Amino acid sequence: MKTRAGITVVALLSLVSCMGDSGEDVPPAGLDALPAAPEVQSMALDPAAETLPGEPVAMADAASAAGAQMPEAGDEAPFDPKYQGIETRLLDGDLVSFNVRMRGARTGEDVSRYAECAAAQYTLIRGYGFARHVRTKVAETGGLWQADAVYTISESLPKGFKTIDAEVTTAACVESGIPTV
Repeated sequence: MKTRAGITVVALLSLVSCMGDSGEDVPPAGLDALPAAPEVQSMALDPAAETLPGEPVAMADAASAAGAQMPEAGDEAPFDPKYQGIETRLLDGDLVSFNVRMRGARTGEDVSRYAECAAAQYTLIRGYGFARHVRTKVAETGGLWQADAVYTISESLPKGFKTIDAEVTTAACVESGIPTV
């Protein structure tokens, strides 16, 4: 007999059905309580589907009855960022903090990228060529995304995994329409 994901579903359903009304455990009737192999296979998940057969139709029917439209797969809200400022603060010698704010970000990655663009341009303004990312804290409140990012700046490529070439990064930011300092 083939084992498929549906067997797990049926086994879980069988265990759930062994619960009494008051929540106490009722001993299962044994393996005989499980459906026969043909029923298990008919309930098995389709390898291409993410839900049990019939479930998406039921959800679509319920949404239609409520007057809602089901979103199409791959539908995303348009990206319409509103960049709302950069504050730069020199913490110590080559350690710099960037606080940025924006609306319309899709995820925290968008506001982190904004901070990275600010760091890249600032690095060039100070006459350096490279920066290394130290940390970024991201928060979202009422649609306003904020990032507090810290970078070190240097003349030569610093050690570490999260380094940026300030010229290359600034050019990419300008091309993407992300403002810099």
